[in-house]
Amino acid sequence: MNVIDLFSGAGGLSYGFERAGFDVLLGIDNDAKALETFELNHKGSKSICGDITKITYENDIKPLIGDKKIDVIIGGPPCQGMSLSGPRKFDDPRNKLYLSYIRLVQEIQPTAFVIENVPGLVGLFGGQIKDSIIEKFTSMGYTIQYKILCAADYGVPQNRKRVVFVGMKNGEFSYPEPLKEKVTCSMALDDLPALEDELGTEHADYISKPHNPYQKLMRANSKEVRNHVAASHSDKVKKIISLVPDGGNYKDLPDEYINSRNFHVAWTRFASDKPAPTIDTGHRHHFHYKYNRVPTVRECARLQSFPDDFIFLGNKTQQFRQVGNAVPPLLAEAIAKALKEQLGD
Repeated sequence: MNVIDLFSGAGGLSYGFERAGFDVLLGIDNDAKALETFELNHKGSKSICGDITKITYENDIKPLIGDKKIDVIIGGPPCQGMSLSGPRKFDDPRNKLYLSYIRLVQEIQPTAFVIENVPGLVGLFGGQIKDSIIEKFTSMGYTIQYKILCAADYGVPQNRKRVVFVGMKNGEFSYPEPLKEKVTCSMALDDLPALEDELGTEHADYISKPHNPYQKLMRANSKEVRNHVAASHSDKVKKIISLVPDGGNYKDLPDEYINSRNFHVAWTRFASDKPAPTIDTGHRHHFHYKYNRVPTVRECARLQSFPDDFIFLGNKTQQFRQVGNAVPPLLAEAIAKALKEQLGD
């Protein structure tokens, strides 16, 4: 079955679908560097870099993929406009990215679609945005479900919560069952070079054999560690980090440092025995559970469940953004497998 990924970024959602046996034809995004990463890691997939509000099936998508049928549309439209536009204004121009997703589903009429978004969307304006989404797709003939899923329930070493809407032309989607086992930060990361006294290099060796099934899975197609270069911290920053215990945060610091960064996630050290908190695009406020530094791009990618042979292109800021914006591939794969089974393929 063929998939196109709208707002694809580097392609975490589509990578999970690929692993579940779907054929990813195309990614669309306005971030050129993220699309370079997408094309590198989705062999044979095409991409369109541009303004999605101007992209149409006939003029832009069809010329690239020919007469191939698009069975499933996936994507996570950003929803900046939604929190500004107020109740009953779903058609506000600031929501044009969301409305473009809906328009392309209308144009293409896939058998199913998947939308991923922040959980806050469900309660926004007393649920009116969520209701508008359901209403629009229902009127097109889709049965639509939504559920807030936590990535840690599907083998991802991260407590990332996202709402996932799934619409189907025939039948009603059943969400995949959570796994019993959780993958912790140390289970995800402890075979990677420490980078305590060095910043590291673009190509590095693993420091041990895989210690667990998660590391085996991440390393399955990789002979070396890439995207694993540490940030250069000042001695003062290193000293402050060293005062935060495993799983602690700014509240554990002495008085002289406690207000050096004023917000609730400041100076948070990952807990070695738990999944990580949500990996964001900034990477400056969470620290390795053991070493006195922020995580590398590769460590963030591991915590997102990107395998080690998934290589990120661009400068470090671009790479962190690509990792942080992505849907964790293992979560995407669980959704994709359930969908594939229910679509009867």
